Amino acid sequence: MELTIIFVIAAIALAFAGYLCSYVLKQDVGTPEMQKISNAIREGAEAFLRRQNKTISVLSVVVAGLLFVFYSKFKGPEAATKMTIGFLLGALSSGFAGFIGMFVSIRSNIRTASAARTSLNKALQISLRGGAVSGLTVVALSLLGVAGLFVAFGGKTTMGATELKDIALQLVGYGFGASFVALFAQLGGGIYTKAADVGADLVGKVEAGIPEDDPRNPAVIADLVGDNVGDCAGRGADLFESTAAENVGAMVLGAFLSQKHPELGVGVVFFPLVARAFGILASIVGIFWVKMKNEEADPMEALNHGYYVSSILSIIGFFFAVKWLLPFEGSMYYFAAGVVGVITSFVFVLITQYYTEYRFRPVRSIAEACKTGAATNIITGLAVGMECTAAPVIAISVALYTSYWLGEKAVIGGGLYGTAVATMGMLSTAAYILAMDTFGPITDNAGGIIEMSGQPEEIRKRTDRLDSVGNTTKALTKGYAIGSAALAAFLLFSAYLDEVSDLLGREFHSVDLAKIEVFIGGLIGAGLVFFFSALAIKAVGNVAQFVIQEVRRQFRENPGIMAGTSQPDYARCVDIVTIGSLKAMVAPGILAVVVPLAVGIIFKMLSPEPGRGAEAVAALLMVGTITGILMATFMNNGGGAWDNAKKYIETGVHGGKRSDAHKAAVVGDTVGDPFKDTAGPSLHVLIKLLATLTLLMAPLFI
Repeated sequence: MELTIIFVIAAIALAFAGYLCSYVLKQDVGTPEMQKISNAIREGAEAFLRRQNKTISVLSVVVAGLLFVFYSKFKGPEAATKMTIGFLLGALSSGFAGFIGMFVSIRSNIRTASAARTSLNKALQISLRGGAVSGLTVVALSLLGVAGLFVAFGGKTTMGATELKDIALQLVGYGFGASFVALFAQLGGGIYTKAADVGADLVGKVEAGIPEDDPRNPAVIADLVGDNVGDCAGRGADLFESTAAENVGAMVLGAFLSQKHPELGVGVVFFPLVARAFGILASIVGIFWVKMKNEEADPMEALNHGYYVSSILSIIGFFFAVKWLLPFEGSMYYFAAGVVGVITSFVFVLITQYYTEYRFRPVRSIAEACKTGAATNIITGLAVGMECTAAPVIAISVALYTSYWLGEKAVIGGGLYGTAVATMGMLSTAAYILAMDTFGPITDNAGGIIEMSGQPEEIRKRTDRLDSVGNTTKALTKGYAIGSAALAAFLLFSAYLDEVSDLLGREFHSVDLAKIEVFIGGLIGAGLVFFFSALAIKAVGNVAQFVIQEVRRQFRENPGIMAGTSQPDYARCVDIVTIGSLKAMVAPGILAVVVPLAVGIIFKMLSPEPGRGAEAVAALLMVGTITGILMATFMNNGGGAWDNAKKYIETGVHGGKRSDAHKAAVVGDTVGDPFKDTAGPSLHVLIKLLATLTLLMAPLFI
C-alpha cells in the first residue's frame, strides 16, 4: 500500500507538470524582435548543456567502472551490479532533472516577457508555473527513482528488518550518482553564468556606461544563457540530488531502526517517502494559489501566500502519514518533529529575506556604503555576509535539538529518527521552493528580452519588479537548500556511523578528536571546503578575464557596435564561456571525490587499529559539513545582499543608475556573483556528496 501511494502521487505530480508545461507553451511568444533574442538564448543554453553532459557522462562511466570493481571485491558481483546500476540511474536522473529545469526556463522567458506587456500578474503566473514544471518533476523523479529501485532490487513491504536494511544500503549508489552529476552540473553552470555576468557588467556597465542587457554588449546573450544553465539546469540537478540523497539516508536510518525495534515494521522505512509524496500535493495547491490582488501589489507577497498554503497543507499531510505509518504510542512526537522541520524552513525563508531584500537594514547598509566607493561597499558586504551566519546556526541548532528531544520522547525509535523526520518536514515543500527558484532566471531573462527588443520603459519597470523578486527567490532557495543540507548532513552522518558499526561488529557512535588521525581528518575536511571554494571562485575570475578581453576587442575593432549601426558577435562570447567553464569544473569536482577516499585509505594503512580510517573520515565529514554550512551561508546571503544593494540604488536612491554609488555597487555585485551563484550553491552539493560517498565507500575504510 505504501509503495502504491508513492507511485500514484509521483504520477499525479508528473501529470500536473505536463499540464503546466502545456499551459506555458500555449502563451503568446511576443514580437519577432523578442523571438530573435529568445532563440539566441535557447540555442546557447542547449549547446552548453549538450557539451557539459558529454563531459559529465565520460566521468560518470569511469566512476561507475571503479565502483563496480570496488564492490565486486568487497560485496561480490551481484551487490556490485546493483550498486553500479543505482549509481548510473541516479546520475542519469540528476542530469535529466537539470535538463527539464532548463528546457522549461528557456521557453518560459519569452512568454513571461510577452505577458508583461499587458499584465504583471499574468507574467508572474507564467513564470512561476514554468518554474513549477521543474519543481514537480524533480521531486517526483526522486520518489520514483528511490521507490522504483527498491522494488527492482527485490524489496517488498513484507520483508524482515535485516533484508530491509540490506536493500536500503543498496540504494546509496543512487544518491551518490545524483550527487556526483549535480556537483559538476552546479559547478559548470555556476562558472558559466558568473563568468559571463562579470564580463558583461564590468565592461558594459562600468567602462562603457551602457545599461544592463543592452543589445550593444557582446556578452549580453552569454549572460542571459548563464541564468539558465546555472540557476535552472544546475539548481535542478542540485535539488534533485538533495531530495534523492535525503530520501535514501532517511530510509537507511529507518531500516537500522527497524532492525533494532522489529515491532516498528516497515512504516519507519517508507515514512520519509510517503511524507514527501504528501508534500508534493501540498505544493501543487500552493502553486495554483498564487495570484496578485492587483497590478500594484507586491509579487513577493503573492509568492509568500502560496508558500504559506503549501506549508500548512504539508503539516496536515504529515499528520496523516504519522497516524498511518507510525501507529504506536508516542508517535505524535514524530509529528511534532515534522512540524519543527516545516517551521525551520519558514524561519530560513525569513532570515534570507531579511539579509537579501532591500527593504531591510543589511542591504540598505551596503547601498549606503556605496556612496563612499567600491572599497567601503565590499567591506560592508563582507561584514553582512559574515553576520548572516549567526541566525541560521541558531535556527539549525534549535531544530536539531528539538527534533532529537522529540524523537527521544517518542520512546520507540529515538532521537536520530526525530531529526530524520524534521528533515522530511523541511523538505516537504521542496517542489514549491524549486518553482520559486526557477522563477528567478525566467524573470531575469524576460527583463533582458524586453530591454534588448526595445520595449517601452513602463514594460521594463514591470519586469524589473519581477526580476528583483526573482533575486530574492533565488536567495531563498539557496538558504532553504543549505538549511535542509544541514539537517540532512546530521542524518547522513548518523547513517554512516550505523553502517560502520555494522561492518565492525561493535558500537561506533563517537568520534574522538583527541586521536591524531581523527584531528587531522577534521582539519582536512575544513581545508577541503576552503580550497574547493577557492577553485570555484578562481575559475569564474579566469574565464571572466577572457570575456572582458573579447568584449573590449569588439568595442575597439568595431566602433559601429556602440553607435548602434552594427551587431556584436554574441556567439563568440558564448563559445568562450562554454569552453572555459567546462574545463574549469573538472578540478574541483575530482578534488571532492578524491580527498575523502585518500584520507580513509591512508589512515587505514597507517593505523593497526581496525576502524581508525573510518573514524578519520567521520571527522572529515563532520567538520567539513559544519564548515561548508557556514561558508555557503556566508557566500549565498552576502552575494545576494550585494546584488540587491545594486538593485536598490537602481530604483533611484543615492543618485540612481550611472552614479558613482551605482558604479561602486556594480563592483560589489561583481565580487558577490561567484559567491552566490558558483561556490555557495556548489557547497550544498559538496556536503551531500561527502556524506553519500563516505556511506557508499565505508567498507574501504575498515
